[in-house]
Amino acid sequence: MMKVAVPMEQGRFCPHFGGAQVFAFYTVDDSARAITGRHTGQPPEHGRGVYPMWLKQQGATVVLAGGMGPRAMDIFARHGIEVVLGVAGIDPDALVESYVNGTLEATGELCQEHGFHDCGHDHDGAGSGGCHGG
Repeated sequence: MMKVAVPMEQGRFCPHFGGAQVFAFYTVDDSARAITGRHTGQPPEHGRGVYPMWLKQQGATVVLAGGMGPRAMDIFARHGIEVVLGVAGIDPDALVESYVNGTLEATGELCQEHGFHDCGHDHDGAGSGGCHGG
């Protein structure tokens, strides 16, 4: 079994990882390559290293993300959580289904010039803000 975490805002995939209002967690049966459960959870207040630790506590083994900084990537690696970067789309269910089926397209690019994200920088002075599409 694996548990895939997807950042969301207003019921849609949130490509800006640090701007997620909620995370959807999908339980996946590896051998059947099928989603067997889904629930959501509200993360604690966003801060450096908080989301990776919280997601680990929730049992996440994979995170689908549009972008995140290199520091967050390092923290996830230390927690043994696979991160799939450069994911784009709207429907979190469809994204996870694509991941499970091996058809998910992802660029693998790190977040570089967005507002506040898990690398700890605030490039535009906007703070954590919301999910602004990247």
